[in-house]
Amino acid sequence: MNQTVVLGLSGGVDSSVAAGLLQQAGFDVVGVMLQIPHAASPVDDARRVAAALDIPLITADVAERFEKYVIAPFAAEYRAGRTPNPCVVCNPSVKFHTLLSIADDLGAEYVATGHYARVARAQTGGRHLLLRAANRQKDQSYMLYRLGQDVLARLLLPLAELDKQAVRALAGEQGLVTADKPDSQEICFVPDGDHAAFLERHTGASPAGDFVDGQGCVLGRHRGVIRYTVGQRKGLGVSLGYQAFVSAIDAGANTVTLTADERELFHGGVTLTDCVFHPFERLDAPMRVTAKIRFAAREAAALATPLGGGAVRVDFDEPQRAPAPGQSCVLYDGDTVVGGGFIR
Repeated sequence: MNQTVVLGLSGGVDSSVAAGLLQQAGFDVVGVMLQIPHAASPVDDARRVAAALDIPLITADVAERFEKYVIAPFAAEYRAGRTPNPCVVCNPSVKFHTLLSIADDLGAEYVATGHYARVARAQTGGRHLLLRAANRQKDQSYMLYRLGQDVLARLLLPLAELDKQAVRALAGEQGLVTADKPDSQEICFVPDGDHAAFLERHTGASPAGDFVDGQGCVLGRHRGVIRYTVGQRKGLGVSLGYQAFVSAIDAGANTVTLTADERELFHGGVTLTDCVFHPFERLDAPMRVTAKIRFAAREAAALATPLGGGAVRVDFDEPQRAPAPGQSCVLYDGDTVVGGGFIR
């Protein structure tokens, strides 16, 4: 192994600055640009950054793997009435899988990205830990929670201690074309933000069905379950004369349940499946944690209790608004990511 690091170079400002910082630290950096299907590819920006820093750039066609591990599950989850987050699935199954594969081919010891998070070695047990970024406002540890020990053991995150203002300043100092490039806000393979239209183009139309109330009485017609998520208020497409919220989605019955009482959206707990953990292989006993039920949610104090079969029950100290099936619930112990799983 040499001191080569394989860096995911996306064509954005974060990965650009990460490349420059790694160079300054003495690493030989190899950039990798993932060619993701349906995504607006900023390959020209990635090439300009690579040229400015005088680093090689590899383009990796991940279309087949991305279709299998990201787009197909994304479509299946929405059609099952759930609300997936494709980034938390893509990171371990596509992005870091590809970076590690290329690193192995090159004999490189490390991989890196421009994510805002930290990696550390546990004081006992030899396991590698994922921690929040120093700047909580930019922290992306939620998106990385499913990374395995094989990735964390070789992962460098140069932006761990920085905030966005500092990153843009560094990009400007290095003369990088990405210094003022705006952040991407949408799912990469749905650049226009219309996931329902993407799914209908990709897998066919979602059949219309009934809006119902809590007693099953029909309130109107919906435009397909893929267009709705628990907690949604805007864009329902039905006029009831009062404000309504989506409280449940039943894909089997093809119904979307609405409520006028927002209090019905609050739940005292959730069950998680397909859980992963970092400080230990599995949760063997109840543990006090803080929990995030979506990326932008505030953390909530909770008790995590193992149920067996890789499932965990998370009971909140105070009920949380609209935990959506399909989303990830990520558990923290202070700054350390304990683990997490999918809300079912």
